[in-house]
Amino acid sequence: MTTDSPPIANPFLELLATGRPIVADGAMGTTLMASGLDAGEVPETWNLRPDRRDRVRAIHEAYLEAGARIVLTNTFGASPIRLRVHGLSERAADLNRAGAELAREAAGRDAIVAGSMGPVGEFIAPLGLLTPDEATEAFAIQAAALADGGVDVLWIETMADLAEVSAAVAGARRGAPHLPFVTTMTFDSHGRTMMGTWPKDAAPTLAGLGAVALGANCGTGPAEIETAVEAMHGVLPEAVLVAKGNAGVPRFVGVSTVYDMTPEMAGEHARRALALGARIVGGCCGTTAAHIRAVATALSEA
Repeated sequence: MTTDSPPIANPFLELLATGRPIVADGAMGTTLMASGLDAGEVPETWNLRPDRRDRVRAIHEAYLEAGARIVLTNTFGASPIRLRVHGLSERAADLNRAGAELAREAAGRDAIVAGSMGPVGEFIAPLGLLTPDEATEAFAIQAAALADGGVDVLWIETMADLAEVSAAVAGARRGAPHLPFVTTMTFDSHGRTMMGTWPKDAAPTLAGLGAVALGANCGTGPAEIETAVEAMHGVLPEAVLVAKGNAGVPRFVGVSTVYDMTPEMAGEHARRALALGARIVGGCCGTTAAHIRAVATALSEA
């Protein structure tokens, strides 16, 4: 890890300093769908809708009640660049700030609120037309609004391109220089990101950028997450590693999307991830409060 990480004057850093396993929350997007989010609807708009804000807050509360110590804001896709597809770019700051405020209302000061920052949805040059400066500025706007809303840490997640990670980190430092940040990448069944990055190569780069915790999220299920964590731990054993994977590969049953990982399986995965070097374990797509309760039980026994 780098030596220029923020000093311990932050609730998230204080939690890391305990050395104990930490439970993170589960899915936001798929849980919102189960709560009534329509296909094609922008999840982050619920942060500002008077008739939907309570549902977002209730998701955070359910994860906290299940044992999560970290909840991620409903802002994964709230970058100005990603929002402009929906004509909402100018609302980016409002949506991020409101998402942070909802999570903070649910968590109070008893849990950590992490500001979720996902990919912008466009390739950065030379692979695409988006310049690194444009991406950095978009992430800076998002980071500043999340900080205004009261997050404890920025959570740069589901990344496939190290160039985009670098832009996100630069944006985080520009928009909220006082906040620590976490970075996680997503790996496929071949063990690499979509851009071909291996976990063993990603870990030193992420740590070198200053991440206080790093790891893997999303993907195709527990096996890929565990493989990534093991590889990262092998090259960077001192790092605080995150395992936050999907509940398997979704399949359609009629009009419903079904994930096959049961809460019991989530608990078993948590034990394996911990043994392989993870310190922070939660869930991504398809995971529910029941999955996180099983994770919390497993980690409490560690």
